[in-house]
Amino acid sequence: MTERVVIIGTGPAGYTAALYAARADLSPLVFAGPEPGGQLMITTDVENYPGFPEGVMGPEMMKLFREQAERFGARVEQKTVTKVDLLSTPKKIWCEDELWEAETVIISTGASAKWLGLEGEVTFGGYGVSACATCDGFFFRGKQVIVVGGGDTAMEEANYLTRHAEKVFVIHRRDSFRASKVMQQRVLDNPKIEVIWNSEIIDFLGDLEPRKKLRGVTLRDTVTGETKDMDIDGVFIAIGHKPTSDLFVDVLDHDDVGYLTHEPNSTKTKIPGVFVSGDVADSVYRQAVSAAGTGCMAAIDAERYLESLGH
Repeated sequence: MTERVVIIGTGPAGYTAALYAARADLSPLVFAGPEPGGQLMITTDVENYPGFPEGVMGPEMMKLFREQAERFGARVEQKTVTKVDLLSTPKKIWCEDELWEAETVIISTGASAKWLGLEGEVTFGGYGVSACATCDGFFFRGKQVIVVGGGDTAMEEANYLTRHAEKVFVIHRRDSFRASKVMQQRVLDNPKIEVIWNSEIIDFLGDLEPRKKLRGVTLRDTVTGETKDMDIDGVFIAIGHKPTSDLFVDVLDHDDVGYLTHEPNSTKTKIPGVFVSGDVADSVYRQAVSAAGTGCMAAIDAERYLESLGH
């Protein structure tokens, strides 16, 4: 049987696409992938999503998203797509040796933050370590925080955090930033920001009981090799994001980082019947609410495409 709509990936974009497609009686099939629910599954308090005035835990929000989509007939498979043929008619999707066919495909595979690769990032993720200042900066009002990185993203995060934090330290491995001159100057001119050059974090320090809490980091001087501990309330890793697009970049247009591109004011790609939504196609906002919005758009675009075929 050929599916009318297959959605690859979950998270706010995938589940919202599933909800809208299901309410349109398209009985969408969703492949949840290796990280069902996306980045929100490792997010603690979500306070900036409309409709949750007291906040909500990321995993709980994704549970609610999934249940709402399933209520209207979406089917969620705990499988990971390993290969696609988007140029065939119908489109072909493989999960290992299993093959599915679909008239339309919505790609909602998201993006993930690049991390330093230290164990402490996992231990204190959501408990003082973050990769999204817009998401979590509010929790550090009047506190002291670190931003790691030297590109435009790090500069933006540092400047944004000065709205909430008392002091922002920018930690950079080298003695100059790679960010644009304008962004650099904003950081260097901000009295609430201090740059610590030629330094890197090699360990995260904190408490595990009675509740996880980051309390500091160990820094290493990249020139002398000397190490020192530094008390800090929060650390924001800002060394970039990687879109989960490897399966699709051979046939779909994308930018130089790998974010999939689409037609303006649409989720359509250059392949008829293939649509993109969420962070895999968004290098700018990367918010749950914006991802959900594009999931809605992709489902409507898919429905209209099917109608144009008379299906």
